[in-house]
Amino acid sequence: MTRITDWILSLHGWVALAIVFLVPALEASAFLGFVFPGEIAVILGGVLAFNGRIALPAVVAAAVVGAIVGDTIGYFVGRRWGRQILRGVGRRVPFLRRRIDEHLESARAYVRRRGGAAVFFGRFTAALRVMVPGLAGMAEVPYGQFLFYNAAGGLLWGTGFVLLGYFAGAAWKRVAADASWVGLILLILVFVGLIVARILRSIREHGERLPDRLVRAAPVAWARARFPTRSAWLARRIDTRSPSGFGLSVVILAGAVCSWIFIGLTQDVFAHEEAVLSDPGFTRFVVDHRFAWATTFMKGVTWLGSNVVMIPLVAVVGGYFLFRDRDWRPAASMTTALIGANLIYRIVKSWVGRPRPPGSLHLIGVSGFSFPSGHATVAVACWGLSALLLGAGRPIRIKLVVGTGVVVLVGLVGLSQIYLGVHWWTDVVAGFALGGIWLCLLGLLRLRHQAAAAQVT
Repeated sequence: MTRITDWILSLHGWVALAIVFLVPALEASAFLGFVFPGEIAVILGGVLAFNGRIALPAVVAAAVVGAIVGDTIGYFVGRRWGRQILRGVGRRVPFLRRRIDEHLESARAYVRRRGGAAVFFGRFTAALRVMVPGLAGMAEVPYGQFLFYNAAGGLLWGTGFVLLGYFAGAAWKRVAADASWVGLILLILVFVGLIVARILRSIREHGERLPDRLVRAAPVAWARARFPTRSAWLARRIDTRSPSGFGLSVVILAGAVCSWIFIGLTQDVFAHEEAVLSDPGFTRFVVDHRFAWATTFMKGVTWLGSNVVMIPLVAVVGGYFLFRDRDWRPAASMTTALIGANLIYRIVKSWVGRPRPPGSLHLIGVSGFSFPSGHATVAVACWGLSALLLGAGRPIRIKLVVGTGVVVLVGLVGLSQIYLGVHWWTDVVAGFALGGIWLCLLGLLRLRHQAAAAQVT
């Protein structure tokens, strides 16, 4: 492996681009990923771009196109010969050989059921990245659907790993090791999720509720008999039917995490240590890699965290519930989120009094102190609450789509503040945490109201 990576790092020009294209292309189409993971070659391409051997846009294009082409070949190979290939390989594995057809059918059924999601997320997991395209072909996932999610996953995967290598530079080995661990962890999470899903599906097929099944489990029964009070308390904390159950536990845990992050960063700012020490270097790196198109984009994105956009958002979300349900409480909650977020970040800014980055780095006009980022605080509170209100009572897929969209939007708002040179990265993270604390407090009030309404009914 070391010799291969050293050889790739010695390349330049079209030869290097060909390697960055071929390794991801052969990963799923020729199962090369089991021997040499595709992300290693892509990260090395980013390192070569950092060293000036090849152009960064060309590396990104080669990695993305290679990933899409390779998975497309893997899809058609799986569709035509996948069953024969996997059956031949599986019969040589001791614990698979006797039930290979059953396992193949289960894998096909899973990919067919999950469709695009399996293709997209499989791109980011170790081993599954090699197998999923072929399984999608075997499961006869419509090619148009496969191509869309394959292209989306390839674009994000190729661009992300090239930039990882580019940003890491000489420290690419540490980044590559971390990336491999992340892929392995995702693979483990996928398997755990599959096992849990199989258990839940089995319970549903027998017409049994999950809590009832858990109560009958021997370890749970022993714990209930041995620690009745604590067991009853824990059962209430994970009860998904009660507003004071699982939802309350999640909100309290999220609030605790946000508080820990905010307190830690505030301490670092006062003591000028640890995280704060990386602020100048991070800002300088971002400033050195500004592009005209990105500047225009970031200047537009940053408005999504300003009161100019937040006030109409409050009016639209509040008005939607007011006209649909004749319910004024969502409008009151959104108004409280906006006013409260503006108030708390201004108080903290005055208390901490941290200067902003040098004025020569600013691409927009700003005033006042730097810590925490007001845009980040307001964006988390208002966009986050709007996602909770609009997703309430809807299917889990709708909630995931809305939540993912809000996370991306809020993340871009925070990134814009760093890119435009008006905040340090620790300001933005602290703003996210402070907004998260306020959002969790509002969530607690909402859950309390739901609990009171449930008692009345």
